[in-house]
Amino acid sequence: MLVLKETNLPLQSHENMTTRAIDQLLKEKQKFEALFNFATIGIVIANSKGEISLVNQQAETIFGYEGAELTGQKVEVLIPESSRKTHKADRQHYTIHPQVRPMGSGRNLEAIRKDGSKFPVEISLSYFNTDEGLYVIAFILDITKRKESEAVLLHQKSELENITKEVKALNSNLEEEVERRTEALRQTLTKLEESQKELQEALEREKHLGELKSRFVTMASHEFKTPLSTIMTSATLIGKYTKTEEQSSRDKHLKRISDTVLNLSTLLNEFLSIGKLEEGKIIAKNELFNLPQLIQNVVSEIQTSASEGKTIQYLPEGVQDVYQDKDLVRNVLINLLSNAIKFSPPAGKVEIDARYGENGDLEIQVKDNGIGISKEDQDHLFERFFRGRNADNIQGTGLGLHIIQRYLSIMGGKIEVESELNKGTTFKIKIPIK
Repeated sequence: MLVLKETNLPLQSHENMTTRAIDQLLKEKQKFEALFNFATIGIVIANSKGEISLVNQQAETIFGYEGAELTGQKVEVLIPESSRKTHKADRQHYTIHPQVRPMGSGRNLEAIRKDGSKFPVEISLSYFNTDEGLYVIAFILDITKRKESEAVLLHQKSELENITKEVKALNSNLEEEVERRTEALRQTLTKLEESQKELQEALEREKHLGELKSRFVTMASHEFKTPLSTIMTSATLIGKYTKTEEQSSRDKHLKRISDTVLNLSTLLNEFLSIGKLEEGKIIAKNELFNLPQLIQNVVSEIQTSASEGKTIQYLPEGVQDVYQDKDLVRNVLINLLSNAIKFSPPAGKVEIDARYGENGDLEIQVKDNGIGISKEDQDHLFERFFRGRNADNIQGTGLGLHIIQRYLSIMGGKIEVESELNKGTTFKIKIPIK
């Protein structure tokens, strides 16, 4: 933790420091607003009275509102008239006993747009507390297309059953046409089965996507809840320190906000990386660059944000200029070193070295003396959203190592891990270079 000592700086210097800190806070606030407004699902935040406080752009698009039309209105304006009375009672009960409700939850829900049209939705609920009271976060998905796909599938199934019955009746009355009818039935069934298979595959893809979104929403609501409470609490407390001699208290809360927003930005970058990887938008763009300088820059960046007492030691082994994708190599190093620092004990040391392998490939090794990884968890370490059982109390999304493996695959490289519980972990990566 950063400790501010008393200084004899003049009042003007303190004011300049405050101005710079506020400017930085505004910049970080813009990043958080981008995360909120450009999310691909609708997000509505309301207070304990059911009054809407914040709505992101996706929610405005889903419900057909613009600007701040929804701000200050009751959330029941988004609920069909027939369900508003029940919803109001449910909302009041929720404020007394708040809990995280995952996407779906076995409920058939409907919402209403500004133009009065109804549409099916899935809604996940979460909450956070501030000095102003309880706030509820609703994550909203428009599942109209999924419902349409299910209806088409049921219609196809009904058609198939009707055709089968018709063919059986014809066969019993027209024995002489059995072969011709059988062939016609075979062709019809083949087409219907192909169509049904395509619809089933589409439904499975939609279901898989829904599960991923549900896991994302559940994880995001958990990861966002504490930082949001920290930001709002610190922002409220800053306004209470109005005297010049209370600058240290203001700076302490400004740093808390800055660090919290930095964590949220890291979380957003991981989600954006996954999205680009899934869409195939990331390809290797090779260039010649100085590897030791790149490693030194990444080490300095990570060391700056590391807890006091944790250190990173770089042990160069003669590697100089390499020809590869500089940005992908940098992202891999940032992820590995950030994890090593995060899972290291107080005063822990992280070592990184780079060398040429026997076949001329680039070999980079990152070693820590942290909590380690069990043999069972190592089998699932690079799966999306996977987190070790001994890492539940340490912040993270379970995406970092999955992203590293995908980046290395793009560069034609690979990664290996050696670890033992409570004795540390070593990651070894190999990347082909020219």
